[in-house]
Amino acid sequence: MLLRLLRARLRPHRRLLALVVVLQLVQSLAGLLLPTLNADLVNGGVLRGDTGHVLATGGAMAAVTLLQVTAAGAAVFAAARVAMGVGRDLRSAVFRRVQEFSVREVGRFGPASLVTRTTNDVQQVQTLAVLALTTLVAAPLMCLGGIGLALAQDVPLALLLLLFVPLLGGTVLLVVRRMPPLFRTTQERLDRVNQVLREQIGGVRVVRAFVRDRHEQRRFGTANDELTAVSLRVGRLTALMYPMVIVVWELATVAVVWAGGHRLEAGTLQAGALIAFLGYLLQIFMAVMMTMFLLMQVPRAEVSAERIREVLDTEPTVVPPADPVRSLRGPGHLEVRDARFGYPGAEEHVLHGVSLTARPGRTTAVIGSTGSGKTTLLGLVPRLFDPTGGTVRVGGVDVRDLDPDLLARTVGLVPQKPYLFSGTVASNLRYGRPGATDEELWHALDVAQAREFVEALPEGLDAPVEQGGTNLSGGQRQRLAIARVLVARPQVYLFDDSFSALDHRTDALLRAALAEETADATVVIVAQRVATIRGADRIVVLDEGRVVGTGTHEELLRDSPTYREIVLSQLTEEEAA
Repeated sequence: MLLRLLRARLRPHRRLLALVVVLQLVQSLAGLLLPTLNADLVNGGVLRGDTGHVLATGGAMAAVTLLQVTAAGAAVFAAARVAMGVGRDLRSAVFRRVQEFSVREVGRFGPASLVTRTTNDVQQVQTLAVLALTTLVAAPLMCLGGIGLALAQDVPLALLLLLFVPLLGGTVLLVVRRMPPLFRTTQERLDRVNQVLREQIGGVRVVRAFVRDRHEQRRFGTANDELTAVSLRVGRLTALMYPMVIVVWELATVAVVWAGGHRLEAGTLQAGALIAFLGYLLQIFMAVMMTMFLLMQVPRAEVSAERIREVLDTEPTVVPPADPVRSLRGPGHLEVRDARFGYPGAEEHVLHGVSLTARPGRTTAVIGSTGSGKTTLLGLVPRLFDPTGGTVRVGGVDVRDLDPDLLARTVGLVPQKPYLFSGTVASNLRYGRPGATDEELWHALDVAQAREFVEALPEGLDAPVEQGGTNLSGGQRQRLAIARVLVARPQVYLFDDSFSALDHRTDALLRAALAEETADATVVIVAQRVATIRGADRIVVLDEGRVVGTGTHEELLRDSPTYREIVLSQLTEEEAA
């Protein structure tokens, strides 16, 4: 999984990869040459008292060292460029895939998990890419080259050295093989911390209102402690590995010095060769250490790669048409025919054969008790999700066949929970039509009954809006969301309980202005309040996902027990009439 992911993302960076390989070859060969030069300096210069040889060899060592440092620095820089590019491409790929998800896929993963996968998981793969690019060439070359040059210097000492190489490798593998399940648990618990944190920040007003601060602190503390516990287990394994490797290296050093000392005393080994041997031992140790850090990151990156691949391999249930229709047959006409919808794994469908027709110049309202499927019905029109049965047509064309951009321009939805993006009032209003003029923005604010409070803001249209519109009241957010759709000027307006936070006077003024503004458009209003929809040209009553009544307010009051029950729960007999 990890190799497949990296291979695909490294392919566009082939030239830089080739440069990294060449630079690491130069770096490693220069590093391997230094102990040999050092041995020559001692044997041919120091022991013989040849100052000229010492200066010449010392100069060569300085030049080789400069070459090694330059190549190493350039290799790290190039490897970092490649790894950063891989991280950028992965984040973009995950983000684009999430943008294609319907509400169903987002709900399956959860927003907190998707954020973690796009940021932390990509970071783990990116870190591995840096380590791999700076290790995969240098470490094997340093290790094998060190062993080969050691054999060339003195075979008995080299064989002694070889006894410690598998011991070093075995020590690293013993610890690394225990890490994958711990890293998987770490990422899952990080998801949980993000989820709790998002809920607490998003629901801070509810938390304060119910004085649940301590409960939420305990809930976050539990998630945080669970993450800390598994992180400590990983830390203990990591902390154990380093001293174990150091101990093996120290033992190897003592063994080489001890055996080399005896061979020096016997006259079968030169002092320079022993010094070179210690240099080769250091090269091998550095190669093992580099490999150790790489192997420690591999399990974590493998887990992260699986989580990233889960997102990338998830096919959206709402798929753009292969051959999209780019024009409407009947502008503004909306028809829902025998629509059915059910969530995967649910025993009951949310919608059961719902049919609805809405035409330009007319207002169609949908009302029903909580959970009757009103919001789900509206969500089918802009393809937030697709029906599991039946059809939804806009302008005489099945929405599943329409070009997505055309559908977005044709249908404007004001959701039940209005969401504003961080930026300004103007940037939010222009979200659906970036080229809208200030005059058009003010006109939309007029219709949405929002001009007064926007003018009262010190910066007016340039007033800052915090993420989610948290610096505005619920009614202000709803009115700005309505104005945003008005700026976009779609042919079909969908209002999903979009007036619930408004007082009755503002609601009445807004609906009157809206009726004039959308006189030639198709308007569908979902509402809980009877006062909001009683003047609609046609009212559809939903109950448990089924249409149980259709008509005007007066007709339904007479013929539909369900509608009459809803009306009388809000109005008196006299007011209802």
